[in-house]
Amino acid sequence: MATSTNGENRPSAEPHIIVRNLTMAYGSFVLMRDLNFVVKRGDIFIIMGGSGCGKSTLLRHLIGLKEPATGEIMYGDINFTRAEPEQRERLLRRFGILYQSGALWSSMTLAENIGLPLGEFTDLTPAQIREIAALKLALVGLKGFEDFYPNQISGGMQKRAGLARAMALDPDILFFDEPSAGLDPISSRLLDDLILELRANLGATIVVVTHELASIFTIANNSVFLDAESRAQIATGDPHDMLAHSKDPRVRRFLTRGQEGGDSVGSHE
Repeated sequence: MATSTNGENRPSAEPHIIVRNLTMAYGSFVLMRDLNFVVKRGDIFIIMGGSGCGKSTLLRHLIGLKEPATGEIMYGDINFTRAEPEQRERLLRRFGILYQSGALWSSMTLAENIGLPLGEFTDLTPAQIREIAALKLALVGLKGFEDFYPNQISGGMQKRAGLARAMALDPDILFFDEPSAGLDPISSRLLDDLILELRANLGATIVVVTHELASIFTIANNSVFLDAESRAQIATGDPHDMLAHSKDPRVRRFLTRGQEGGDSVGSHE
């Protein structure tokens, strides 16, 4: 197993996201009940668990695309769940979101894609927007690709371009939904390294939905584990600590997948 390259504990870090007694439901069907966890400022926080446990649904709750059945989500001292529309809109502008598909507009160049939120939410001139777009692309290793279209670059590069767009407004928090989906192991590892680098350089809090063990053990220092059968969280904390100390067979089974054949849990190869 690879050791965590980012997992230093920061006991003094302030809470950035607080989830209290959150129940997620579709009508009368309860997907998850009584979720309680804290994401500290600067964490790389993983939402993990098996298929159908509600990982992406939890992400949608965190970014306001779905409302809780009960409970609340706090960002610092602001109650996001009960915030007035104007206050919620201000909070949303502090979020950067990378969806599983990358969600780039195919008819626009990379620079134009990244410039979209800048054009919508700032008073910058087209020349200033172009300059910032180039800077964001350089941050993710795509300097010189400003005038390329999404179909002219690889899947891994599209994910990085999507990340550049997510960072366009200098967000406090970055949300990633299955960022490694569809990537080969090398591209996935490069994306993990980029996430670590961005956290180190920008100090952003990062929340990632993933079931990929290699990514979990490479980037995470905090997490919540959702269990579909019990419809509850069954563990929270550093995944390395969970692997070392959890006595819950569901947690251990999830975190040791692939070891039977001798594979290293923390390896991308």
